[in-house]
Amino acid sequence: MSMIGTFGIHIRKSALAFFAVASLAVAGKAEAAVEIQEVVSPGGVKAWLVEDYTVPLVSMKFAFKGGSSQDPEGKSGLAKLMTGLFDEGAGDLDRAAFQDALDVSGAEMGFSAGIDEITGSMTWLAEREDEAVHLLTLAVNDPRFDAEPVQRMKSQFLTSLIADERDPNTLAGRKWRKAIYGDHPYARDSDGTKETMGGLTAEDLRSFHDSQFAQDNLFVAVVGAISAEDLGKRLDTIFGDLPEKAKLREVLEVQAKLGERVHYEYPLPQTSLSLLYPGIEREDPRFFAAYLANHILGGGTFSSRLYEEVREKRGLAYGVGSNLSNYDHASNWGIGTATRSDRAAETLDLIRDEVSKIVEGGVSEDELEAAKNYVTGAYAIANFDSSSAIASTVLGLQLAGLPRDYIETREATIDAVTLDEVNEEAKRLLSAEPSVLIVGPAFEQTSAGPAGDGALNGDDGGQPLPSDLQPSADNDNAAVGDAKSGPTERAPEAETGPVDDQEAKPASIDNNDDRQDASEAPPEMEAGGN
Repeated sequence: MSMIGTFGIHIRKSALAFFAVASLAVAGKAEAAVEIQEVVSPGGVKAWLVEDYTVPLVSMKFAFKGGSSQDPEGKSGLAKLMTGLFDEGAGDLDRAAFQDALDVSGAEMGFSAGIDEITGSMTWLAEREDEAVHLLTLAVNDPRFDAEPVQRMKSQFLTSLIADERDPNTLAGRKWRKAIYGDHPYARDSDGTKETMGGLTAEDLRSFHDSQFAQDNLFVAVVGAISAEDLGKRLDTIFGDLPEKAKLREVLEVQAKLGERVHYEYPLPQTSLSLLYPGIEREDPRFFAAYLANHILGGGTFSSRLYEEVREKRGLAYGVGSNLSNYDHASNWGIGTATRSDRAAETLDLIRDEVSKIVEGGVSEDELEAAKNYVTGAYAIANFDSSSAIASTVLGLQLAGLPRDYIETREATIDAVTLDEVNEEAKRLLSAEPSVLIVGPAFEQTSAGPAGDGALNGDDGGQPLPSDLQPSADNDNAAVGDAKSGPTERAPEAETGPVDDQEAKPASIDNNDDRQDASEAPPEMEAGGN
């Protein structure tokens, strides 16, 4: 899997120790209650705020709807390249001056591009607020896109893209997305190609920034030591000079093509398996019924049916899981694992059998009760363990179109779901013939070996591919987490924050989208969540 876009969140070491302690303090209070208030600035910019003066820290997360699905034809990779350049100089500060000022301020800033939005974040100490807000204002409104940083960042992307040309997982992902999404923007390489990345210019970046950064596609979440009145003033400072309306290209709704079988043959010791079924839109009133069915099937990390049958009983894989994933224009239900290549046919058959069992026989009252207990109890742990996580959760709620009282009403909504509703949704969605992606050698139809003779007893066995289908902590919002700054040498793999219980994305879409991004990378929603 490509690492483009996961490198380079701007973390200032001088503040890290404080942020770590602050996060723990905020987390303890967050579990008790999260009171969200809507703030409208004098200039009309809106944000959701959770005031908390436990520590003198402010965490802001924001998103502009659009993302890499807005890359112009022939210019894929533009959104990812742009988000790697916001800390490379802005306003009257060149790269060195800007990063020095960020160091001195003790603030933490980052940007990233997902398939449906561009996200940004800024965390600052209350006593250094003026400095931090000034730098964020410059980055949002006046990025420089100077020649040297643009060329350097492009070179880093190109190095990764060239390496991807030899990566079977990346090549398989391209073939997979094309098969199920055709010519839709979701089928494109969000990281770009050697050809498109090589042709991008500073003018392309400026034009894209001007079209995407506006007030009508902006969502803001803030957590920490700041009042509603003061936040209103800061919102106008940071976002008040942006255009009122974004110039977004229309992206049509799309349903992944089902019944496709893509086998990317490659001589690997382990074979990756991904299955894609129809999903359910987050706003659908039946969502939680499907969500709970998913948890029982494969969403529960150590308690699901797939985990029990594939790993525990037969040792065919280290990891297996399922997830509901929601994008702005598509929703899917995915299953993924990786197993020893000579057991791949057996593993695929076993997964299909487990899906058939839940379709034909449904789930039990005991399974449903256990699932409800877990997804309600784990929500706070997954989403409120720091001020940054709370901000990600609050932003995810906005992006998913959920109300401000969602956190308060979520448990009651889940408790009200009946066994019949869960079984109806499982049957409705999982009765379809899935699309299947196989990455590995041609299948050898051998009989199953004795229990325990699978991947766990060999050198191989790993996580599902693509990463979008790897199981995530239960989380139902759409999380938008810590934004990353692009492919620099600074940080290997940045995590995104959570939102509800399921933010993992379908393999069919952006296999480079790190947002797990944005939300619960948790079970439910599963951001960009639930």
